[in-house]
Amino acid sequence: MKHIIEAHRYLDNAKEILRDKAQKEDSRYHDRKYVRMAGHTAYLAILVALDGLFGIKKKGRKKVEWYQEQLAKLDKKMLNSFLNAYEILHLGMGYDGDLSAVIAHEGLKEAEKIINWVETKQELVSN
Repeated sequence: MKHIIEAHRYLDNAKEILRDKAQKEDSRYHDRKYVRMAGHTAYLAILVALDGLFGIKKKGRKKVEWYQEQLAKLDKKMLNSFLNAYEILHLGMGYDGDLSAVIAHEGLKEAEKIINWVETKQELVSN
């Protein structure tokens, strides 16, 4: 379950970056650099959790399509959550630097949902 602890740590770091550095005012952030950093960090949290679930031990990442295929075999709802998180965290925040706090919040919720799902899946396998 080390990967779950690590995934939660990444997600907590992403939230901290947004809270402490992205300069939120009303429902928008002002510092695109930190929004990008938080988006990448939260997306990595998901990948860390999924890598643990799928038994990926080596450094480097699989293509997003690989994760989609694996999730499609296990749980269609989690596949949809993953696609949402990919769009929001990786593309929207991570690359485009989308400044909407509402969108960022949704992306972080999706990340948390996926990590918690992986944790539950792992507990079922362990028992």
